[in-house]
Amino acid sequence: MSTDKITSTFRAFRNRNYSLFFTGQSISQIGTWMQRTGVSWMVYTMTHSAFMLGLTVFASQFPSFLFSLLGGIASDRYNRYKVLLITQTASMIQAVLLAVLVLINHYTVWEILALSVVLGIVNAFDVPARQPLIHEMVTDKADLPNALALNSSMVNIARLVGPALSGIILVKYGAGACFLINAISFIAVIISLLLMKLPAYIPPSITKKVGSELVEGFVYLKNTPSISVMMLMLGLISLLILPYNTLLPVFAKVIFKGDAATFGYINSFIGLGAVAGSVFLASLKPNADLKIVLLINSIIFGICLIFFSHISYFPLAMLFAALSGFGMMSQTTIFITIIQVESDKAMRGRVMSYVAMAYFGMLPIGSLLIGAISQQIGAPNAILCQGIIALIIVAAFYKFLTSGRRDKANAEQLKEAEETEVEQV
Repeated sequence: MSTDKITSTFRAFRNRNYSLFFTGQSISQIGTWMQRTGVSWMVYTMTHSAFMLGLTVFASQFPSFLFSLLGGIASDRYNRYKVLLITQTASMIQAVLLAVLVLINHYTVWEILALSVVLGIVNAFDVPARQPLIHEMVTDKADLPNALALNSSMVNIARLVGPALSGIILVKYGAGACFLINAISFIAVIISLLLMKLPAYIPPSITKKVGSELVEGFVYLKNTPSISVMMLMLGLISLLILPYNTLLPVFAKVIFKGDAATFGYINSFIGLGAVAGSVFLASLKPNADLKIVLLINSIIFGICLIFFSHISYFPLAMLFAALSGFGMMSQTTIFITIIQVESDKAMRGRVMSYVAMAYFGMLPIGSLLIGAISQQIGAPNAILCQGIIALIIVAAFYKFLTSGRRDKANAEQLKEAEETEVEQV
């Protein structure tokens, strides 16, 4: 890879505030994935129930759906920087409580689920503030798509490292150590926020009631199909496809006859593929057609889920796990990139709250659904169905995803016709 290509891939790091944010979040996200892995493994070990795995995801993410609209309004009304400081501190406190509960060996499944609910409420205010704040960290707006792609690569590198570390620590030291490391990791992101030098905050003039702002956000989405159709596709994928990872503990323990380390390795291979996808996205040219990339990667995702679902040979299954991670990774990133770039600045917080609803609302419901279905038809058949449904969704949105290419082709044909006419004149 040439020096110019490398510089282009990491061009968002020219922004000091973004570099600080990236560094702090990188450390914190590793801790977050360690905690996620630890919670899922604990619940499955205690209950041996795929449905309870779904309920665990539901408990941690459905509250984000319920409160995300309020989080979006808070993001548009108040200083997002301060909102993020508060939510990150609250997340650290939640991790400390979870760690203490497990380390003193006095816990039940329902106590773990209750703390997951608390984290879900915190995330409802964190996500709508964190994503739009990246706009303020990046001074050159041409760097924004690259910053969002690098942000996803950071999350996916954490997804690669976090579960692998978690699997090792779970076997040697137990889940409490994972939760404690996560609590400590939040110190890094809080320090990075405190070191930032953002533009002076200018409070918006608030003349409308909360209800009016909610309606205004909905009307804006209704009148902006380029955003609302993307959000519909995100909602369907979050409901029907992305919850496949709910069943990974079943594959680790039952299909591959492994332990917590095996579960960590599966997540890490998915993370490895996602990291490759992140680097690929970050390396795209600024004028790349993201919808076509989304189309291709969604097809890869669906096909690889189909193969992964019924392969019991672990090394080969990990190949398809990595490829599914590659295909899956682009989806959320491209959705967020297109939606943020095309949304109006004054509406961005509320738009992101609707994105959080589409993701955090549908994913936990889907996790419950896939957990219940898995109890009836088995985990392999459940994921097989998800792979097939992924391809059906791609087919349903094919016309929308290829519309940009058709418009570009029509524009080029029109330009050629005009040039020909001018030459004839």
